[in-house]
Amino acid sequence: MSESTVVPKLVVAGADHAIEFYQKTLGAELTVRYAAPGGSVVFSELRIGNASISVKDEDGVDKAAITIGGSPIILTLNVDDPDAVATAMQEAGASVVFPVGDMPYGMRQGRVQDPFGFQWIVSRRTENLTPDEVQQRLDAGT
Repeated sequence: MSESTVVPKLVVAGADHAIEFYQKTLGAELTVRYAAPGGSVVFSELRIGNASISVKDEDGVDKAAITIGGSPIILTLNVDDPDAVATAMQEAGASVVFPVGDMPYGMRQGRVQDPFGFQWIVSRRTENLTPDEVQQRLDAGT
């Protein structure tokens, strides 16, 4: 069996602007971009580290997250410096949902909402905990 991957496709209002935002703030590399005759992006692929996302403009079938009030899907991005990534995203127009901080489950992370209606958790592991240790900390409220 071949290796399976999941590639989230983000439907946005203004795909080229979103592509630029992700390049600037997340270090994304545009690997593919296809446009319809009118210029709207029908498919693009961006590499962020060893992961991929796809970005396209909304159309009559696919509605942008911002058009429908945001997405219920939260994207987690593991990075070396979540503070720097969150700051870069904020400076480029994202808003803070939860500030970056140390979490009881051994992660330093925060959550921002990008200008296109998607929330991103930027995260870095700070401790290697067992599932039992995580649950104990959560139960203790620490």
